[in-house]
Amino acid sequence: MTSRMNRRDFLRAATYAGASLLVLRDSRSAWSYQANEKLNLAVVGVGNRGTYHARTILSGSQNLVAICDVNRNRPAFRVPSEVSRYQDFRKMLDDMHRRIDAVVVATTDHNHAVVSAAAMRRGKHVFCEKPLAHDVREARALCRIARQKKVATQMGNQGMASDSFRRTLELIQEGAVGEIREVHLWFVFGGSGPRKAPKGSAPVPDYLDWDVWLGPARFRPYHPLWVNSAYGWRDFGTGALGGGGSHSVNLAFKSLKLGALWEAGAKRRANIRVEAETSERCIESFPRWQILRFDFPARGPLPPVRMHWYNAPEAQLKRMGIWQRLEKIAGRSLEWKDKSWTPRSGTLLVGSKGVVHTNAHNSSCALLPERDFPDSAGPPRKFPHVKSHRQEWFQACKGEGGTLSNFGHAGPAIELLLTGNVATLLGQTLEFDPVTCKIVKNAQADALLRPKYREGWSL
Repeated sequence: MTSRMNRRDFLRAATYAGASLLVLRDSRSAWSYQANEKLNLAVVGVGNRGTYHARTILSGSQNLVAICDVNRNRPAFRVPSEVSRYQDFRKMLDDMHRRIDAVVVATTDHNHAVVSAAAMRRGKHVFCEKPLAHDVREARALCRIARQKKVATQMGNQGMASDSFRRTLELIQEGAVGEIREVHLWFVFGGSGPRKAPKGSAPVPDYLDWDVWLGPARFRPYHPLWVNSAYGWRDFGTGALGGGGSHSVNLAFKSLKLGALWEAGAKRRANIRVEAETSERCIESFPRWQILRFDFPARGPLPPVRMHWYNAPEAQLKRMGIWQRLEKIAGRSLEWKDKSWTPRSGTLLVGSKGVVHTNAHNSSCALLPERDFPDSAGPPRKFPHVKSHRQEWFQACKGEGGTLSNFGHAGPAIELLLTGNVATLLGQTLEFDPVTCKIVKNAQADALLRPKYREGWSL
């Protein structure tokens, strides 16, 4: 035990001194974790998803040393006495920075970035639930910090860990379905439509830290509607693009190398065009249905591509004729029979030699027509097979390999989706420059890429 603590002290000293953490990436290093050694983890945000993380860690896969939630009435707060409990993540990091190796972030969307940034700046590895950030420039900042601190990162989109995702990614990149110029993503849950912000206030419950719950968002008096339906308000949530798109976009984003457009040395001057149609303009909330078109320029030898996003109840998609068009492209039913989450949502990548159909998580994929692709199933041949999404991150934290959904991938993908939220808010066609992270020739839209933080909060 003594030697273990000494090694951890060494790693933290190296972090605070600004030294490289490459030692964590070399499994042969004298300072690296052994294969059977457990990480000391903290979970911030122990609502539904965070409780799952805490319970799984407690089951013995790693060491749970701290949990943090603004609501101390959460059932997950009833943990063994040796697990420290906090309401403010900043105090937790101050008190326990020498004990914590890595942090799982599962708060409401608007606090993802401030918690993840605070942890990474202290040299902690971070697993952040989707959608990684609430605003575009938050996602950009998290990528930069992760790169500077050389920590292991992962966004919580489990589909990328499946063999089906990885094998299909290989096949697309090898040209199995030919040239892809058209992508369709659909999510069968619409928004609430226009909602008015709650008026008045109520006493803050004694179990809730309202100031920390608000985080960087502008101040307003406490009202239970803000908390109870946080994901439906633009100030705190990211809507279907953050909740569903952050799962569905990954195969297309990765296989079509859209991330290359974010590289400063990319030989292109064209921007990404974002065009939106909505059921109505919603200032505080999200529209009942939305259609977005993202137009990407060529990336080296890869041709320009248009990505369509449809978010509406299934009945609405059928009334608009969208559902029927997608089934015609797929040549089969859009429903997945494997009882996966949202089995009637998914993705189509339309190639010159075939079509790729996935479920909402991209965890189940099929090349169509199936008779033309007899070798499309089975384990990946180039990408590593992993036991689980989180296990891949655990191993990366110990210096054993990397993660497919690291912030270097997830950050640009989320930037793209959150730019769509700006387009639906303003009802305007936008031109986004991914290198400079700016919306060009539209100062109003550009300012919405990073709304002003409340005093006392920063990344």
